[in-house]
Amino acid sequence: MVHDHISKHFRLTETQKRALSRLKIETILDLLYHFPTRYEHSGDQKTVSGLVVGTDAILYGTIHKPQTKKSWKSKRPMSEAWLEDGTGRIKLMWFNQPYIAKMIPGGALVKISGRVEGNTSKYIANPEIEGVSELPIGGSDTVFGAQTENDELFSVYPESRGITSRWFRHAIAKILTNDVLSLCVDTIPKEVLAKYKLPKISTALVWMHQPKNERNALSARKRFAFEEIFVIQTAKQQLRKELDLEQSYTITNAKTHAEEFTSRLPFSLTHGQQHALTSIFEDIGSPHAMSRLLEGDVGSGKTAVAAAAAYAVVKTPPKERPSATLQVGYMAPTEILAEQHFQSFIQYFSHLPVQIGLITSSGCKKYPSKVNPRESTKISKGQLLKWVANGEIAVLIGTHSLISKNVQFRDLGLVIIDEQHRFGTGQRHMLIQKDGLIPHLLSMTATPIPRTLALTLYGDLDITVLDEMPPGRKKVITKIVDKTGREEMYTALRNELDAGRQAYVICPRIDEPDPRKMTALQTKSVKAEAARLSTKELRGYTVDVLHGQMKPSEKEERMRTLLAHEVDVLVATSVVEVGVNVPNATVIVIEGAERFGLAQLHQLRGRVVRSTHQSYCYALTSSGASSRRLQAFVKAKNGFELAEHDLKIRGPGELYGRSQSGLTDLGMEALTNLKMVEAARTEARNIIENDPLLKKYPALKNAIHTKKEKIHFE
Repeated sequence: MVHDHISKHFRLTETQKRALSRLKIETILDLLYHFPTRYEHSGDQKTVSGLVVGTDAILYGTIHKPQTKKSWKSKRPMSEAWLEDGTGRIKLMWFNQPYIAKMIPGGALVKISGRVEGNTSKYIANPEIEGVSELPIGGSDTVFGAQTENDELFSVYPESRGITSRWFRHAIAKILTNDVLSLCVDTIPKEVLAKYKLPKISTALVWMHQPKNERNALSARKRFAFEEIFVIQTAKQQLRKELDLEQSYTITNAKTHAEEFTSRLPFSLTHGQQHALTSIFEDIGSPHAMSRLLEGDVGSGKTAVAAAAAYAVVKTPPKERPSATLQVGYMAPTEILAEQHFQSFIQYFSHLPVQIGLITSSGCKKYPSKVNPRESTKISKGQLLKWVANGEIAVLIGTHSLISKNVQFRDLGLVIIDEQHRFGTGQRHMLIQKDGLIPHLLSMTATPIPRTLALTLYGDLDITVLDEMPPGRKKVITKIVDKTGREEMYTALRNELDAGRQAYVICPRIDEPDPRKMTALQTKSVKAEAARLSTKELRGYTVDVLHGQMKPSEKEERMRTLLAHEVDVLVATSVVEVGVNVPNATVIVIEGAERFGLAQLHQLRGRVVRSTHQSYCYALTSSGASSRRLQAFVKAKNGFELAEHDLKIRGPGELYGRSQSGLTDLGMEALTNLKMVEAARTEARNIIENDPLLKKYPALKNAIHTKKEKIHFE
């Protein structure tokens, strides 16, 4: 029964079917796992006359004057209505939801829940609303129409247009009375439940949907949060076990080669870089494939670490071809970065008889040129692919085209992925060599990832963190600027431009539910700001734009003009947070800084980290006083400190998004609990160590399979 389609047990309208589909609810089990977002206390019911601004309230009453109109500020469509309950009336407003006014006719009996706001007159913005058949007598009637104790909790569920929280309460109550709980199989092994004092699934489902008290609800939420993290951790550990069994090239004398490489560098490695290389050399020195994620702020020296590892690989010959060399593939997120890495590797390896290739959609290059051994030369794609296939090209640098089917390596020993840490096993297996060996993998990111998130989403990778900057690197001076400090900031910006430097101006993030509308609004914002600056504060300077509606080739071209100093100021959206390195850019101005997360602000600031000159970041805020978050942005030593701070303040859902992580709201909550994540990881490791194929745990195996089908998490 739990795997039956929901339509087999409920008569559904077409609207309800579409709503359930949007919520990804197909089966009875999906319905049971559609958990409440919160619980309401029956004692929270208020009257209009007793409402207090700043408090949450539940109201029952009659709807009057529902209408669709446009908000006075943004001119966006909204719904408006009045609720009357016999003691008074209050205005209700739903922004960006004009359809609500059409769904609630005048005279409808409803239950309203939301926060009371207002100064001169009270109102409730974006309240939850559901129709009721009758108004309760007194404050202790529930939406089910039965008298209950005042300490009872009522579940409030995520809704979608056409289906309400009330419908979910009734539907789940019906399912729970049908003896379906005896058919639910526990995903978490009994010994793990007992160890952490977690309720079994039948008890937890009742406590989740129909808790008698807060203790029941919290216990159930803890159990299902643990389950979600545990399933993902087990899948990751299983994947890791599979990779550990894969044979790869053994890179001998890696440390000696690295010392030879680093001795030629014009700088000394930091302790963090040395530690990272030690870990990498231990990995690639074994016959099993390395899987490592290297995290570090922009400018922390990840590329130097990657180059040292690549050097050790290209100095190692394949067993059957002692005069040849193993190959390295380096995948960059953009063509311009691929070009910059190509130039960097030429400098790193110029003293070696090593050929380096570049492959992008714009064309191909090879170093050294036969005509001029000190220069690179453009070559045809066909010729480059031929030299890659026969092993002549030792290092191939490119974008995602690096893993296309027509790129065939002879002896690929190492793959380096820059800012593409979602490189899955499917892509990796495309690179398995003809002799059956799989290349080592070094993935790198400048995105600061909180420890709990890294342990969960990248549980199949070993993680190394570069948490210090190379000596002599100037710290970006960061200032919070309110309305009174703008003119002074523009004067400082013009001084930098007059000194021959360049700058970024980042337009505010626009919150809009529809991604297409959001992109369009941000594009409009960028163009308008560029036009304004060109005629006012930055008149006489060359100003260009970069936004999300541009094609990738257009974005690349705009960044090339910036790199060539054909542009003084680039006005952009946050699409520049991961992009080309422009050492001459020394100023970044972030408008509406309070709208960005701390990790994103830090990424944006990273655009001006690489300059040899003093760099500046101006966080512009519309509010008079700067928030604690922005103060943390100014004071934090590194991105990891900021990421942990953002995790506590904004929550992981805001930071990384459900679609990116594959986690539900409940799983996201669990990421703020390091002990829970580590416990789930420990138990998952123990189970996979003793039973890699999960023969003793069929329910867990099925849960992993279901998770993989719904969300591609590799």
